[in-house]
Amino acid sequence: MTERLDVLRVFCGPDGRFGNELGVVRDGPAVPGAADRQALAAKLGYSETVFVDDPERGVLDIYTPSVRLPFAGHPLVGTAWLLDLEELVTEAGEVFARHDGEFTWITARPEWAPPRTLAQYADPAAVDGLPAPPPGEGWLYAWAWEDEAAGRVRARAFPRRGDGIVEDEATGAAALLLTHELGRALNITQGRGSQILTAPAPDGSVEVGGRVRLTEGYALSGNLSPSSRKTAPL
Repeated sequence: MTERLDVLRVFCGPDGRFGNELGVVRDGPAVPGAADRQALAAKLGYSETVFVDDPERGVLDIYTPSVRLPFAGHPLVGTAWLLDLEELVTEAGEVFARHDGEFTWITARPEWAPPRTLAQYADPAAVDGLPAPPPGEGWLYAWAWEDEAAGRVRARAFPRRGDGIVEDEATGAAALLLTHELGRALNITQGRGSQILTAPAPDGSVEVGGRVRLTEGYALSGNLSPSSRKTAPL
């Protein structure tokens, strides 16, 4: 039995580099159990892995290496781009997507995003100087203004879950929460050079957008047990 895994980079910088890695299992029903999905996501080790349960309706199931998520930003942007979808269905709710030139956008509610600590620092140098991860517990989104008048932000993200993801390169859910808190459109440079664009809407929802690149495709072959699963480039 063989299922396809596509590996994307989501929220790439203007030069097409960086972005947060995402694994997309196109045939989600081939890995039917939550335990098997969680084990496979842990084995793959991406910040998030998406299982596509219905590609026509856009029904998705999202996992980090350690937990299942009802909503996450960069997996939805990446999957909408990969499958050319205009609507996605998550446990949190229906998410609308649009494609505008080199950018793919999703519209979501801030209450869908998992809680994060949004910590403002004095300047970008203070954010850049943080150890990975900083001391403490819980999800930290460290940010500072690069140019407040222009809405330009420098940010870094630290899940601090103990699951091997020391720093998240680009985080749509945290960008959504920061946009909601500040009440304005943002142009965020996160991690090593990823770019996230956001815009609040009058109804309280937030648009989150960025560039997506396909890195590679894999065949996940063999027994569905993650312990025996092997990957091979397509």
